[in-house]
Amino acid sequence: MSDGENATGGQRYDWRSRYDAARARGTSLDPKSEPIDGIRPYPTSYDSDHLLVTTADDVGRLAKILDLLSAAAADFGWGVRLENLDGTPVELPVAVDRTRRARAEFALPTIHRVRIVPDPQPDAAQPVPPIDAWRLLQRARARNGGAAIEGVGLDHVLDVDPFTRTNPFTRTNPFTRTNPFTRTNAPGMDSYGDVGSGGRQVATYLGPAPRRRVQPTDGGRRPVVAILDTGCGEHPWLTSDIVTRSPEIDGRTVGMTDASTDPEVHGDVAGPYDGELDEASGHGTFIAGVVRQLCPDADLVAIRVADSQGTVLEGDFMYAVRSLVKGMALGTDAGGRAIDVINLSLGYYHETPEDDLFDRTLSQLLVAARLRGCAVVCSAGNDATDRPSFPAALWQWAGADYLVDDPADAAPHVAVGALNPNGTMALFSNLGPWVTTYAPGAAVMSTMPPFNGGTQPGSRDDRHRVRRETIDPEDFAGGFALWSGTSFAAPYVAGMLAEALVDELAAGPVTDGARGELLRKALAAAEPVLAARGPRTV
Repeated sequence: MSDGENATGGQRYDWRSRYDAARARGTSLDPKSEPIDGIRPYPTSYDSDHLLVTTADDVGRLAKILDLLSAAAADFGWGVRLENLDGTPVELPVAVDRTRRARAEFALPTIHRVRIVPDPQPDAAQPVPPIDAWRLLQRARARNGGAAIEGVGLDHVLDVDPFTRTNPFTRTNPFTRTNPFTRTNAPGMDSYGDVGSGGRQVATYLGPAPRRRVQPTDGGRRPVVAILDTGCGEHPWLTSDIVTRSPEIDGRTVGMTDASTDPEVHGDVAGPYDGELDEASGHGTFIAGVVRQLCPDADLVAIRVADSQGTVLEGDFMYAVRSLVKGMALGTDAGGRAIDVINLSLGYYHETPEDDLFDRTLSQLLVAARLRGCAVVCSAGNDATDRPSFPAALWQWAGADYLVDDPADAAPHVAVGALNPNGTMALFSNLGPWVTTYAPGAAVMSTMPPFNGGTQPGSRDDRHRVRRETIDPEDFAGGFALWSGTSFAAPYVAGMLAEALVDELAAGPVTDGARGELLRKALAAAEPVLAARGPRTV
């Protein structure tokens, strides 16, 4: 096999691809750039070369937005062009098939990108500045009287954000720390990234595999949990009759499809050829295993949206959510599928989270899912802050009521923080009034793909023709690991909610409204259990 080929079928994936995959995704927002009175932005990460534009099929409104953005872009010597999320160009007027308006998917918002390109005027006296979506958005707002432009926003970078230490250049020599007993109480949040203190660590599971207890009757089914993450790798607990990988809606695969960069198959696809496992490799498989432990009867749908570094652009993420909700609306006879719980162990921080500059698209999509009897469970984030993280904080805090109405008859939206094994709140866990509940999220044991990374055992001494060595810290052939993060607290709650539906769904069809009611009751019933585990008060 040549250097440019890949074991998954010959697709070229060379050093350039590895460098590109390892680059930090997005640009850090400069709150001092393009200031507008009354707008107080905070740092976030976003893609600088385009904006997201969300509309219904209102061609006139879309044209007005493009005119405003074009005029603002001309101030910098830039131009704009409308694209679909796959990068293909869109020409106005956008064609709409009126005969299909009644279909449920057209009740969902339509998402486009507005690409920003250099377009200097011949008489321009100043050089064209570097393209920056934030500057364009602010300049367009200024031209709009400082007001929000509904449906226009940054394409934020979402992060799955588990605790791990994957870069070998920060610790080049393992022999400088040969005895773990010299550091028994590592201080601070970083301790959760250390093996032995909650970092990604190989483990041995001694119990039996989860066993299904219910066989659905004719007309009944199993609860379905969708996991939008890094995908799902191979594991004896996660066979094809339990996990649907890369689902299709209307003949199109939802999420990422490039097998050569799958972080649940290839543990090391970014950065140097050092064998070190990438930051988020195994993340989706681990989450699937948590759900499996809490609800063995659940069917899982694994949708790969994040790369091996654990990042995904907001536009791509929302498109995957939109496709999933569309599949719920289509029904099984048209190739769709009911989803009972969506697990979202990822998030981002919005630059202006407490005013009408917040884009409502993701809120609308998740409300559409919840109205179809699907609970949405989100991780709260791992930054030890009460700054709202999204999508977790979409409804759970004062001031968020401007987003969209939170329907009383919808399935619940849950934001989950993390607990230590002793029931105290994990030091890394985000907290605040927008966090709904807390669940085990530190040093959790769950499933891992059979990775064998570049780090080797510290010692080996074969005797009597038997391999003898210390623990290989990156050999996950045993299939299990310990790991920490609110990423792993969310599927605990997702699994609990799914378990509450098992008997009702197995007995026969349940309407969307009835499922929503069952899930609300299940969350209420689970709260005393979760509260008993923590967090402790002082």
